[in-house]
Amino acid sequence: MPTPMIMFDGDRASDSPFIERIWHCHSERGGTFVSVASSHWELVVTRLAGKTIVTLRGPETRPREVLCPADGEWFAIRFKAGTFMPQRPIDTLLNGTDANLPVTNGRSFQLSNGTWELPSFDNAEIFVARLARAGIIARDRAVAAALEGDEQALSRRSAQRHFLFATGMTYSTMRQIERARRATNLLRDGMAILDTVHECGYFDQAHLTRSLRTLIGLTPADVARGARQLSFLYKSSPPAKP
Repeated sequence: MPTPMIMFDGDRASDSPFIERIWHCHSERGGTFVSVASSHWELVVTRLAGKTIVTLRGPETRPREVLCPADGEWFAIRFKAGTFMPQRPIDTLLNGTDANLPVTNGRSFQLSNGTWELPSFDNAEIFVARLARAGIIARDRAVAAALEGDEQALSRRSAQRHFLFATGMTYSTMRQIERARRATNLLRDGMAILDTVHECGYFDQAHLTRSLRTLIGLTPADVARGARQLSFLYKSSPPAKP
């Protein structure tokens, strides 16, 4: 197994209705890693070579190679699916079309015509609550209901369009991504390939292989042996069945 270039220093869940996860990491050396498909968008604070960069990083529907610089530090707030910015459609950030925001003196940044103090790992909930009160982010109830297994939440075409606006992808695509990410975690934890097929509801091993190649960028065997450094993954519950 290759020596990882990115060391994940910690992550935590949140009781905020807007936040999926909060995480931070640093790089031991430079190189490339595989950024796997993800159904969530993030606000990321990068500290590199004495500079601070604040980025809105969008969801990804396919894997891609990403260059990781040495001696960098990253902190991120990953937003729950269904949390969106009314003035900025999430699909404008999709698949690497990230947006860097203006930073002032390394302590604050500009977002939606306002100046915001940089958040931290410890005060992320306070920061996000302020964004919500200012109307910069909102939570779509129909999307939240669908993700919790409400079969009727997306029954109307207008609701499906709203889901696409709030998440940048269709409900079907999101479920496929979450299933592939869960399968990846199970394989990395040592579960056998055929057991992973059964546990995650794939038809057969070929179905699992196609899914992981498309969304993770590796075969199940490559994932199991830790052949490549992957972007941030964490344990999650199985996606709700429609």
